[in-house]
Amino acid sequence: MQENAPSRTAQRVALRRTAHQILDRPLVFEDPLALAMLGPRAAEELRADPDRGEASPAAPYLRAFLAARSRLAEDELALAVARGVSQYVILGAGLDTFAWRNPHPPGSLAVFEVDHPASQAFKRQRLAEAGLAPPPDLAFAPVDFLKVSLAEGLRRAGHDQGRASFFSWLGVTPYLTPEAVMDTLRFIAVSPAGGGVVFDFAVSPSRLDAPGRAAYQALAARAEAGGEPWLAHFEPAALAVELRAMGFAEVTRLGRAEINARYFAGRADGLGVGSMYQLISARV
Repeated sequence: MQENAPSRTAQRVALRRTAHQILDRPLVFEDPLALAMLGPRAAEELRADPDRGEASPAAPYLRAFLAARSRLAEDELALAVARGVSQYVILGAGLDTFAWRNPHPPGSLAVFEVDHPASQAFKRQRLAEAGLAPPPDLAFAPVDFLKVSLAEGLRRAGHDQGRASFFSWLGVTPYLTPEAVMDTLRFIAVSPAGGGVVFDFAVSPSRLDAPGRAAYQALAARAEAGGEPWLAHFEPAALAVELRAMGFAEVTRLGRAEINARYFAGRADGLGVGSMYQLISARV
């Protein structure tokens, strides 16, 4: 994050999430509020040209991955709620709209959006422009990790660390150091049993084929040019081993084949994910 500036990455993610709603059928992830969160000008441009920003050969793969990761997070959240979890923490929430689409009964699921203060201020502006008031079950937790720990930021927002929570952590880990990623996962691993986390991560370039490495380098260069460089990538099998060593009771890793089989099988349009990113679902 750049000080006093909203995340450009969060805005690009919102653009691609909205493009999925317009371009792809059937939908993997339904988000009827995605367009409203873009803001009037960007929404008008996207309506006029749904392919805006999608000229890169890697763009459909990335759009598919963004849809799949959100779908997995909310699928796993539903299972956690069925287990009795009543707190949902969205780390790096960006322009996420779950709190306004929350399908669970009022008062049954407290939602905590954790993000940099500048990004949250930008989101609040977008919400005001869209006429979307924060729902009663939502709490904003502005956290500048250079000044406040995750535990303290959540405590200030009213999160009960004595109760199980489910965490989603999407589109964030590449921008952190490996040490910061592991510290956050350790924090989740020692939380009360019953909760869990879904997160995504960039695969080590050495594990990718030539097209995958080329796509990785292109996206990493774009991120760095935008002031949000990629800092962390992981070897998938080794990362899963580390999570089990932390104390996670169940660790499920979804690579390209698993994600495509689960969410994109049998599509006429051939939409699917590439190999640059993977997903992990882990239960506490």
